[in-house]
Amino acid sequence: MPTTRNPELDGFIAKYTPEVAAQIHTVLAKMRARLPNATVLVYDNYNALAVGFAAGDMVGSVILSIAGYPRWVTLFFMHGVKLDDPHRLLEGSGNQVRSVRLASAETLDDPRVEALIADALGKAKPPLDPYAKGEIVIKSISAKQRPRRPVGG
Repeated sequence: MPTTRNPELDGFIAKYTPEVAAQIHTVLAKMRARLPNATVLVYDNYNALAVGFAAGDMVGSVILSIAGYPRWVTLFFMHGVKLDDPHRLLEGSGNQVRSVRLASAETLDDPRVEALIADALGKAKPPLDPYAKGEIVIKSISAKQRPRRPVGG
C-alpha cells in the first residue's frame, strides 16, 4: 500500500475505497515530485480531503490543490480564472477557482494539464520558495464529515 510517510494523512486517505485511495496516493506522489518545495496543507473537511500545495503555511498561499471525493479526485487551480486555457479543460464558474477532474493520476501527465500547472506556478504570488523544505502541515480536521466512500453503490 502506498504511503505519504505521514501517518495522519495516510489515515485520512484510508477512509476512501481502495481505488480512490490509490489514485489520491499516486496524485500526491506526482504533485510532491513536481513541487518538492511546496508546503503541503491538509484539510480533512466536511465535503472532501483537500491537500493544498502552497508557498507558505497560510491558505492564501495555496497555488494548486487536490481534493478526494467518494468517486473521484479533482485538481484545483486557486487562481484558475487568470490561467490561459486554450483547450478549455478548466471547469467552474466562480470568481477565482477552476478545476480539472482527474480521470486517473496519468491525467497530470497530459501536456495540456502540465501547461495549466506551469502557468499557475508562473503566475503564483507569492511564488514557491526553491529552498523551502516541503513540509506537510495538518491544518484542520472536521468533526463532522460526509462519507468518503460512495453511498448506495
